[in-house]
Amino acid sequence: MSFIDHLEALRWHIIRAAIAVVLFALVAFFSKDFLFHDLILGPSRADFWTYRMFCRAGEWLHAPSLCIDKIGFVIQNREMSGQLTMHISTSFIVGLVLGFPYLFWELWRFIKPGLYPHERQNSQGAVFFVSVLFAIGLLFGYYIAAPMSIQFLANYVVDPTIENQMDMQSYISTLTTMSLSCAFVFELPMIVFFLAKAGLITPEIMRVYRKHAIVVILVIAAVITPPDVSAQIIVTIPIILLYELSINIARVVSRGRTAALNAQLAENHGVA
Repeated sequence: MSFIDHLEALRWHIIRAAIAVVLFALVAFFSKDFLFHDLILGPSRADFWTYRMFCRAGEWLHAPSLCIDKIGFVIQNREMSGQLTMHISTSFIVGLVLGFPYLFWELWRFIKPGLYPHERQNSQGAVFFVSVLFAIGLLFGYYIAAPMSIQFLANYVVDPTIENQMDMQSYISTLTTMSLSCAFVFELPMIVFFLAKAGLITPEIMRVYRKHAIVVILVIAAVITPPDVSAQIIVTIPIILLYELSINIARVVSRGRTAALNAQLAENHGVA
């Protein structure tokens, strides 16, 4: 295919992906009650699943301070068209999230014809695993990281006479940023998998730079979470576990590459 033909193929992949995102966004737009009352505003109410689990953990550990039974802020809209604008933008974000597996599938369909047969073989299941890791990270961000961040920021006061009245846009921005950040961070094992397949990274390198990686992970956790030590620890632990999992993935890939090279050398020696 010529360069123009590649652009034409890419254009149709983008068009199909955009149509999917718009369709999901329309579904979200017309599901306003569920989208906002149950999904978006869920972490702003004391009956949210995460807060109830913290209360149960507090009862089990005899630590009542863990229980979150009240919300210390009020969400307000301060612009005339604020709610309509937020309705549209939030629906679009939800459309992107729901359409992410299809988006990646379309991207993969564009890239796959340019791969060698052994590269296609090595990349089987990429769409599935990328989508699963994205979903796990999104759920972790929505149910763990975002509620803890919202509660910390909402209950932080410099003086008890100051009432926390959160702008709707600020609240939704915090929720979506935390959730999506965790979703993309959880793609680390797949990134390492492809880098290891390309020979750009090895388990030995990852072990040598483990301490440096932990420092980077702590920085990432500090960026995507509020200045609350407990929230940073809760976000840091799964990322470190993902890094250790990635080392094992790189080791398996490295063994496979070594075995393939040995087999090829043996075959060439036999032919000679």
